[in-house]
Order: sequence, then C-alpha cells, then structure tokens
Amino acid sequence: MNTDPIADYLTRVRNAIKANHRVVEIPASNIKKEITKVLYKKGYIQSYRFDDAAVQGTIKIALKYNPTTKVPAITKLQRVSTPGLRQYAHVGNMPRVLSGLGIAILSTSKGVMTEKEAKAENVGGEVLCYVY
Repeated sequence: MNTDPIADYLTRVRNAIKANHRVVEIPASNIKKEITKVLYKKGYIQSYRFDDAAVQGTIKIALKYNPTTKVPAITKLQRVSTPGLRQYAHVGNMPRVLSGLGIAILSTSKGVMTEKEAKAENVGGEVLCYVY
C-alpha cells in the first residue's frame, strides 16, 4: 500500500527521465489520469495511453525529449502538498513557478488544472506539484 500515490507517480516519471527511458508505466488512478492529461496539454509529455485491462489499470506515458540535444522537456517535478502537510492556494495568491515559465498543478472543485486556468476560473485549491 502506497501512502502517497501522487508522489509515487512523480518519482516514477522523474526516475524514467534520469534513466533516459522513452516510456514509463504507472499504476492508474483518477487523479493520476488527470495530472497526465494536464502534462500532455501543456506539452511536457509526448503522448499517453490508459490501459484498463487489469483491475487497477495502468498509464503508459511517452516522455518528450529534444530531438537534437536529447534534453528532456521536464527538468524538475516537485511535490508540494503532502498527506502530512496540505498546501492550499487562494485565487489571490496563486503560486508562480519560475516567473511563469513553469506550471503549478492544482486540484480544485472544478477538476485538476494549472494555476493559470484556476485563476481564470476564479477557484482555488490544493497545490499538487510544480513542473518545469
């Protein structure tokens, strides 16, 4: 049993990037699927596929690298809110990652989204992670 599935997700992706893997396979959950969709929409991963053949299912993520320099699109994944210390952001004090160059992924009442989308929707929420 994993106590923090989102941290496990981020660690698997981080380790796959350090090992220069093309594809990483992760056990699925609804929150992980939503985080994967946000990463794809913002251009941090090349593609993804949800495989629901097993009971829990898996997420297969194709990581994105620069074709000439082989530098990964994701340079850092940082978990912010943990089960022991939840971090929330109000609409007025949304976090800015690398002066707007990175993204913060939030879990809001209107779903999982970036901090810019949450500000546009006028909702706050739990800050899951920073990506840049």
